[in-house]
Amino acid sequence: MSDRLDDLERRIDALRAGVRKAMRDRDGAAARVLRAELRSAERDWDALVSGEQPKAAPEPPPLVTVREQVHQGLRLLGATAQPRLIVAVSEAFLGGTIRSAQLTSLRRDEERSFRSSPYGRPYYLCAALTDRLSPGRGLLALSSWPLERRVVGPLSPRVDFLTCAIAVASQKSEDERAARLLGRMARNIPGASSGALGPPHPERVIEAARAELAVHAERDTRDRAELARRAAAQLDDAARLFGAATLSTIKKEYVT
Repeated sequence: MSDRLDDLERRIDALRAGVRKAMRDRDGAAARVLRAELRSAERDWDALVSGEQPKAAPEPPPLVTVREQVHQGLRLLGATAQPRLIVAVSEAFLGGTIRSAQLTSLRRDEERSFRSSPYGRPYYLCAALTDRLSPGRGLLALSSWPLERRVVGPLSPRVDFLTCAIAVASQKSEDERAARLLGRMARNIPGASSGALGPPHPERVIEAARAELAVHAERDTRDRAELARRAAAQLDDAARLFGAATLSTIKKEYVT
């Protein structure tokens, strides 16, 4: 019994430290998981001390954090994207429950976490980098993507939109939200919609998007390669993921 108590007490101490760290990192999802494990360990400790058999805790529902939902949405799209598109994709194809407002501070939380413990996570939700190597307003990317995919040149917003449209059209879903999303995207691609009522045919959207991509791809690839070379040469690890500070940011921090 003594060994078991010792093990439980060490585990409780470790979980409490984990909760404190998650709270410092403002990682609410990780804190909730750790607190649940802490409560379970404390119940086991009480039962062992009192001689009672611990009651089996009900199986918790699968926990998919907002962060993970955004990660899944970006992986599906395969290109930098605005929060509203990530939310729409998450709802239509992944059973997502996120709201755009929840993404507002997410990138800042990711940057804080990276700066406090660099590369402590397998991936980060980071910023797309503009031609000034500063963070693109509202554009999210994944740290696991190569730099050439996370920088945005003059043609990149259009190229990424077409890439996302192809990804959405390639998904199989009976959800009517998927059809509405594809319809909205098709309206912005010449030749993607037949003009008839009802959702566009996915193959037609893919064909039209690929045709326009072929026009822009070479120039965009060249621009992105140049931006990626500059970013690799001029930025440190954190800035390569979250962008260099702009003059307005520096001024604000100096005043503060």
